[in-house]
Amino acid sequence: MASLLYRLGRMSFRQRRYFVLLWVAVLAACSFAALSAPTAEEDGFSIPGTESQKAFDLLDERFPGDNAEGADARIVFAAPDGQKVTARENRAAVEKVVDTIARGSQVEDASPPFAPNAVSEDATTAFATVTYSVSSDELSEATSAALMDAVEDGRAAGLTVEVGGSVVDGGPELGGVTELIGIAVAALVLFITFRAMVAAGLPLITALIGLGAGVCVIVAAGMSTTTITLALMLGLAVGIDYALFIVSRYRAERAGGHAPEEAAGRAVGTAGSAVVFAGATVVIALAGLSVAGVPMLTDMGLAAAGTVVIAVLVALTLLPALVGFFPQAVLPRAQRRTATAPSTAPSAVPAPAPGKESGPESRKKPGKESGKEPAGSRWARFVVRRPLATLLLSVAGLGAVAVPALDLQLTLPGDEAQPTSTTQRRAYDALAEGFGPGFNGPLTIVVDTRGADDAKAAVAQARTALTATDGVVDVSPATFNEAGDTAIISAVPSTGPSASATKDLVRTIRSEATDLKATSGASMWVTGQTAMNIDVSNKVTAALVPYLTVVVGLAVLLLMLVFRSVLVPLKAALGFLLSVAAAFGVIVAVFQWGWLADLFGVAQTGPVMSMMPIFLIGVVFGLAMDYEVFLVTRIREAHVHGESPTQAVVTGFRHSARVVVAAAVIMIAVFAGFIGMADSMIKMLGLGLAAAVLFDAFVVRMTIVPAALALLGHAAWRLPGWLDRLLPDLDVEGERLTRALATEHPAPAAASSREESVNA
Repeated sequence: MASLLYRLGRMSFRQRRYFVLLWVAVLAACSFAALSAPTAEEDGFSIPGTESQKAFDLLDERFPGDNAEGADARIVFAAPDGQKVTARENRAAVEKVVDTIARGSQVEDASPPFAPNAVSEDATTAFATVTYSVSSDELSEATSAALMDAVEDGRAAGLTVEVGGSVVDGGPELGGVTELIGIAVAALVLFITFRAMVAAGLPLITALIGLGAGVCVIVAAGMSTTTITLALMLGLAVGIDYALFIVSRYRAERAGGHAPEEAAGRAVGTAGSAVVFAGATVVIALAGLSVAGVPMLTDMGLAAAGTVVIAVLVALTLLPALVGFFPQAVLPRAQRRTATAPSTAPSAVPAPAPGKESGPESRKKPGKESGKEPAGSRWARFVVRRPLATLLLSVAGLGAVAVPALDLQLTLPGDEAQPTSTTQRRAYDALAEGFGPGFNGPLTIVVDTRGADDAKAAVAQARTALTATDGVVDVSPATFNEAGDTAIISAVPSTGPSASATKDLVRTIRSEATDLKATSGASMWVTGQTAMNIDVSNKVTAALVPYLTVVVGLAVLLLMLVFRSVLVPLKAALGFLLSVAAAFGVIVAVFQWGWLADLFGVAQTGPVMSMMPIFLIGVVFGLAMDYEVFLVTRIREAHVHGESPTQAVVTGFRHSARVVVAAAVIMIAVFAGFIGMADSMIKMLGLGLAAAVLFDAFVVRMTIVPAALALLGHAAWRLPGWLDRLLPDLDVEGERLTRALATEHPAPAAASSREESVNA
């Protein structure tokens, strides 16, 4: 693979104009396809195989036309303190608001605001439901404006008026001020790392190009806009990081005396090989999200995986092409003035590693700078001198951070998780206060009487059982379909939609269905938004262990291929589990327990988003393997060349620590940028990923890994002979490429002496 990528890197550099034009054409084609694609359908909440989905499908079959996907709005009215909403003036104001909305062009129906069960017992709160003939994303601006104008008229009359429902559910946030700050931090880190404006700018430019192409492909494929958020996060982060590694390796190859084209080929052949492997792990982990069996989760994973694939292709082809236009400008200023291009033919001079930008700079006057040991190697020496204490302290620290994860509770929250500044959250709170917390999450009970001798008697028995069930505060009359063989009953719980007691209630009602079936022959199913949320949480939770097993097993296998070792992959997998556990601990502490909730803008504490753990595991797995590969390959390379295990750790850190730290800081900055967004899932995902990268890069990879390698010694790099023969050699470090180039093109003496000076 390294030889193939070496040739690709040289060709991209040499034919740079054609490659740039190719990517411009690709981006233009993707943009045209996205603009020409029909509007994606509104997200369907489908969870195949669950009881709530089966009941929903039964409703579609038995009540045709009654489950149209039109938008809905619930208008909530609250009277001023000390007044009742049924007072004459307040009543007139409420009716005027509803009448105004009902006259809208896209309105299909509006329920009376003072219908039975639409006014709270204390008469302080009332609501009306408005349904539209089109979905929320098809509502015209005039219809939305008419709704909000009528609401403002009600507020002007002295009422508190709030709106809930799908009509006010905005699309996913695609960016914000904090995300721009994250990009700015990434730019600053790149400039500090490279000390050259062009070298800092190229990773940003290529990442944005890849991200633009990826998002356009998602839109052109007709995927829902909710799939874009994860693609934005990962596409931007890995796009910058992959380009960072290749640019850094190019500069190192130039410092080793190679001509620009040769340096580009070697950079893509070596660092590019690691990029391909790292990208493959991320793609596999994201595609594996389909194991949960939730279509929305599968779509998000595939969309993000596609964006990562594009980021890898951009790094391997467009980046070396752009470097070809600025072969000198990407170098440090001092090296730029003295850098020469001796020959385009490959030379065998081994390059110093990224982060050690030597060459002409190393021939400065003797002084502090020329003899100063890099911070990475100083840190590695500190760790390998005290490996056991460092290892125990790091593991104990991550374990302490992970303790809150033992209390992890999962759910799919609704409007209660919205910020209090939103009208849908205020509508939710008003209904909960006026009608009880369970009013926002009624359960829909579907009774199929085709197997019953007496349909009406069977439904009456079901209503009686529901009324007598603890935790149910209200049961509606049954509504039959035209055929009279299916009935719908609404049951209002005493607790909120995301409460654990509501989950217990759903299980209780489903267990009662067995008794109903035995005595009457009728089947009873529980569905509705609350039940579907509970089923999604249960399904995703059940998939966590199998998914984690697959991911960890894959990590061990892939790292065996890379490092030709058994203990190194096991150590890497255990470190990954520590990072994930600590990240879960942070999420639970902030979003569930409320620690530092105000600092992170968490409007409502409660159970964690049910899809968060499996997202976090998949993404962090890929990123953890990135740092493991880029860091440990250098350590293994030094050990293979004869250095002792502890000295190999120091050498590897001297070559790669600076770049890995820069990559981690960029990742953290990009992910942290999403913390400032209003959507609770995006905020949670941003904080979780930022924390996971922080723990994995700085505690696991930069501390636990060198300590463990120092303790394991030579045993860390042993692989049984039979397994060595069985596993293919991927040559991620490009060792065979280097040997082949050394054989075909003996190193020039001048270049060799220069390299000796560089390494001095």
